[in-house]
Amino acid sequence: MTDISPAALRGAVDLSSLRNRPSPAAGAAAPVPAGAVSDVVVDATDESFGQILEISRTVPVVVDLWAEWCGPCKQLSPVIEKVTRELGGRVLLAKVDVDANPQLAQGFRAQSIPMVVALIAGQPVPMFTGAVPEEQVREVFAQLLQVAAQNGVTGTLPVGDAPETSDSEPVEPPMPPLHAEAFEAIERGDYAAAIIAYEKALAENPRDEDAIAGLGQVRLLDRVQSLDLQAARAAAAAGPLDVQAQFDVADLDLAGGHVDDAFGRLLDLFAQLPSAERAPVRERLVELFGLIGAADPRVVSARNRLSSLLF
Repeated sequence: MTDISPAALRGAVDLSSLRNRPSPAAGAAAPVPAGAVSDVVVDATDESFGQILEISRTVPVVVDLWAEWCGPCKQLSPVIEKVTRELGGRVLLAKVDVDANPQLAQGFRAQSIPMVVALIAGQPVPMFTGAVPEEQVREVFAQLLQVAAQNGVTGTLPVGDAPETSDSEPVEPPMPPLHAEAFEAIERGDYAAAIIAYEKALAENPRDEDAIAGLGQVRLLDRVQSLDLQAARAAAAAGPLDVQAQFDVADLDLAGGHVDDAFGRLLDLFAQLPSAERAPVRERLVELFGLIGAADPRVVSARNRLSSLLF
């Protein structure tokens, strides 16, 4: 992030249609009342976002635009939530499912996710796009608080105590030790250590679906963290049959939420390569399918095309 001033997004974000929205109908999720939120992390909707804008006049609001199918989102969101909670009400985190809230996705022009934007006194402030390590998240939050103070937004949310868990509610089981080790490594940006932890978990239980998914996600994060999008695209354009160059752009596309583009690129590459050189491309496709989920229609479509190319 090079510019964290509201002017950097002027013209790039249009939230005018989301101001002064009516309250949700009965039975819908209740909007977040300004000054009376029960938690510093809330789910924001198209209907409730007008109130989120009002809260941004008291404290800066961090908006996390995510989706269930987005692997990098699942890695980044817990880090943002952790840093938000540590600030003790000085920041509100509003989580936006872009699939369920198309108006917000359009308003923020979320062309790729995860996308994180802040609001200070109703004005959008750029933060970062894509998964970033915890150290960078902390640096950006610190800078956000400085900009908020310069604009007179220095309040603290009077967050109430979270409700106690009923004895009848199921208790979430503890995370397996190797999974916890991997998660801690991801939080500190040590993807190599996370990969080793997940690989150990799979050596113990090859059918551990959570470890399989986690390994795929952290391998993707590890691959893209040092890539430059512009340079990668230039290399891929210069070498249409350069497998590694095409892998790099497909990884960046998937990490940015452009799932169909990533699958299409690799399937086109698979179709053009000689049969003897196709195996690595097929393996990478299968790995990326696992990140998105077998039931996702984009995966189903890509699998069907892959099958037609195989037989």
